[in-house]
Amino acid sequence: AEWRPLSEGCRAELAAIIVYARVLALHPDPYGAYNYLPWQRGPPAGPQQGAGGLFYSAEIELLCDQAWGSMLEVPAGSRLNLTGLGYFSCHSHTVMQGYAYFFFLRMDENYILLPHGVNFQEAIFPDTQENRRMFASLFQFSNCSQAQHVLSFSTDWEIQEDNRLMCSSVQKALFEEEDRVKKLQQKVATLEKRNKQLRDRVKKVKRSLRQARKNTRHMEQMNRKLSEKLSSAGGQIPYINSLKQENSHATYLKV
Repeated sequence: AEWRPLSEGCRAELAAIIVYARVLALHPDPYGAYNYLPWQRGPPAGPQQGAGGLFYSAEIELLCDQAWGSMLEVPAGSRLNLTGLGYFSCHSHTVMQGYAYFFFLRMDENYILLPHGVNFQEAIFPDTQENRRMFASLFQFSNCSQAQHVLSFSTDWEIQEDNRLMCSSVQKALFEEEDRVKKLQQKVATLEKRNKQLRDRVKKVKRSLRQARKNTRHMEQMNRKLSEKLSSAGGQIPYINSLKQENSHATYLKV
């Protein structure tokens, strides 16, 4: 959720190897349990073995020396094998035979060259004037072979780029949706906290109301008992007065 895209310039500073090369040939990887397209779900030894899989490798030829700061010490004209190409989740490391690209590469522990998707972004850039301007500070194109020629890209290349752009749009939409969901979750958490506070207040008010009703009933009982005592005491008052009068009269006679 905290992922944010980086510019190509920033990612170029982090890439281990950057080369400008042309794809000479493509070589599909052997069919395996995880190397198949959705419509190729046959067993590895089944009739679909040898069909186009999900991943492939490419033979590339360097058109320039590696970019400034790259870790690959090979001159222009060298031929290299690049693996790890194919279709991945929401982005693709795809190339077409006969076209030139700018590659962000890295080398694994077995010294095999792989695309270096810095910050989980694209690692392969087609040879266009815009990309040449973007990487002009890394290469001396005047010293490159065939540097003055820019290929006119075919419809197949345009479809590939459209898919890549569509994937970028989907990725951007997903991140925007994640941000929106995160904000909604924060709002829901705030509302739930306020709702809990209101429920606590309602509980306190109900508790106070029950206590007030209990006190009222208790006072009513006390008042009723007191009224009964007063009424019973009021019936005895005339008898007490008559006794007082008789006692006072008898005392007077004695005197």
